[in-house]
Amino acid sequence: MASKKPARRKRRFVAEINVVPYIDVMLVLLIVFMITAPLLMQGVKVDLPKAPSSPLDDKAKDPLIVSIKADGSYYVDLGNGKNLQEPLLDIVTKVGKVLAQKPDTPVLVWGDTRVEYGIVVNLMAQLQGAGAASVGLVTEAPAGKR
Repeated sequence: MASKKPARRKRRFVAEINVVPYIDVMLVLLIVFMITAPLLMQGVKVDLPKAPSSPLDDKAKDPLIVSIKADGSYYVDLGNGKNLQEPLLDIVTKVGKVLAQKPDTPVLVWGDTRVEYGIVVNLMAQLQGAGAASVGLVTEAPAGKR
């Protein structure tokens, strides 16, 4: 008599990933970030300069560039690539004339790091008074972020 072996059932592997623990971890992280984010947004109380200004629109066209050097001298580039040193009132007048013909042209301010904050804000307010709807500040990326 030959012994009969019982028939083996083949097991089928389950190829599903249980995502419930991952969802739990994500919810905990979300709560942690929601609690800590307002704490990171706190800043130092400073006396900011006052200037009449309006919210700025961000439009990408050929901009007018106004630069301030560390010695306080102003330069303007009206799109011809030539930076001309001029008094602030002359620059504001020229920018106003250009903006009268092309009102949606953005104006960019290139300010030296050593220029006082109030001078830059005053320049931006003067440019907005000349009709610039978009006044932006130009910065350089940190060395490691390029």
